Amino acid sequence: MKDECRSLKAALSVNVLTVYMFLSVFFLPGVWAECNEKSFLQMTAPKKLEALNGSCLIIPCSFKKTPENGEQLDNSKQIIGVWIKNNTQFFENPKNVIFNSSNQTNIYPMEIIGNLTQTNCTTLFSNLTTKYTERYYFRIEDGTFKAVDRCNFIEINIQDSPQSPSIEIPDDLKEKTSVSITCSAPTPCPHSPPELTWNLQADSQRQTETNTDGSFTTKIQKTITLSDTHDGFTIRCSARYPVNEGPPKTGETLKNLSVPYAPKNTSVSISPSASVSVGIWVKMTCSSRAKPAVINFIWFRSSKDGDQKVAEGESYSLNATEGGAFYCVATNDLGNQTSGKIDLIVGDNLYLTYFIIGGVAVTIILIFFVICIWRFRKNQKQQQQQPTSELELQSPAPKTEDDLHYGEVNFKKRAEDSSASPQDRSQHQETVYAEVKVSQRGNGSTQTADKTEDVYAQVKKK
Repeated sequence: MKDECRSLKAALSVNVLTVYMFLSVFFLPGVWAECNEKSFLQMTAPKKLEALNGSCLIIPCSFKKTPENGEQLDNSKQIIGVWIKNNTQFFENPKNVIFNSSNQTNIYPMEIIGNLTQTNCTTLFSNLTTKYTERYYFRIEDGTFKAVDRCNFIEINIQDSPQSPSIEIPDDLKEKTSVSITCSAPTPCPHSPPELTWNLQADSQRQTETNTDGSFTTKIQKTITLSDTHDGFTIRCSARYPVNEGPPKTGETLKNLSVPYAPKNTSVSISPSASVSVGIWVKMTCSSRAKPAVINFIWFRSSKDGDQKVAEGESYSLNATEGGAFYCVATNDLGNQTSGKIDLIVGDNLYLTYFIIGGVAVTIILIFFVICIWRFRKNQKQQQQQPTSELELQSPAPKTEDDLHYGEVNFKKRAEDSSASPQDRSQHQETVYAEVKVSQRGNGSTQTADKTEDVYAQVKKK
């Protein structure tokens, strides 16, 4: 039976939706947007609310009796607040009543935290799950008076992921102006507000505010003075929502800053060189960083008579006839900037001068190299020519033991008679003592003294 009822409810909901879509296509818009249901109660609450699975939700709510009824609430009697889910045609079905303030136990974890005697029906919805995604109506019971607002209801959507925070940046951004940047995150339950962090300031103060429809928003704010360095900067803001079970759930938003600024880093470059000969074509280029882009470049030349405008455009070419100092001015809609000066040096025959200087330098290097080789070979030759010891005859002169050298020389004469006896042959043996003067090296050269050699011979007969 329950399954049949559920099937019937589902089919009926589909049919009602189909009819509504059909009528909205073929009839004027707004005809079916108005509620023609007669009601003695008017509820004021946000039309749609979103909350996070595992968190809580505050439903801002107030009510009043309609003028058609003309009755006032009787504070002497107990005022009961009732929440009903699903469509209005099931109001009388007790199964659709999910909360009654007079009951100790209810189907849904709800609590009216507002004062009903002051027409405040604000309700705390706790321990949310995705199955609580429904359309909700509110009813008041005051003794015999029972009224429900059939035209006003609340769409509550429970999501597994939190909503992303929003970053608010003023539209008109300019360099050197101060602006306030705000990061805000929806706060379904101010009892558990999200923690907001961003990359602008770590210690930004968090505050929770009430919106015009009664919902809540948590914000952090930072005031900064803009410069060209902020252009293209990415602001990153994160919102961490606490939940009943598990780690917090985080939503994040990124937004880039676009900051216009006057020209920056204006400079001049020159090609082929800042020092050229007469008649050489030189090209100068002016570069600058700006937003919006540079719309005009103006070239000036400094002279004794003052600075003179010589050209316009990003580059300036000239045939070098004389030197001078040049600079450029870059301009966009927000301002201008002047570059530093660059000196152009022009020589009569600069390349010939460079050639002569280079030739002289090469010649000096070659001469030095040849001298080094000549000295090296000379030293090598002297080392190879070592002094040769020769025996020279010396004239008699005073001699010392260090100057005298003695040697024993045996002379053998040719045998005259092979028949001579050994004794006869032994008588011809001689012992000769010779005095030899050794040549000496002096003053880097070898000198040999030609002296008469004195030889003293003594013949011993044995």
